[in-house]
Amino acid sequence: MDMMKMMKQVAEMKKIQKQLAGKTVEFSNGGGQVTVTMSCDMKPQSITISPDLIQSGNMKKIESAVLDAFKGVLNVAQAEAARDMKNLTAGLGLPF
Repeated sequence: MDMMKMMKQVAEMKKIQKQLAGKTVEFSNGGGQVTVTMSCDMKPQSITISPDLIQSGNMKKIESAVLDAFKGVLNVAQAEAARDMKNLTAGLGLPF
């Protein structure tokens, strides 16, 4: 690979990373009791827990719902990032 092509790819990767930082995704657990928003550079932005879930007082249920929503939004953000990086990283053996 020539150096100019590599430099262009690095510049394009930085551009995509900046775009990913500005893009957010959201995921709610199955019952919609917990919603997590995350930027596509994997930084959590917000979490919303329904008052009904809080009022239940069931800590195991609350913890499970929060964890499920966080795992879900992480998967969505990773898939979005991978999709955006796919063409750039093709053939480089990178994890995107």
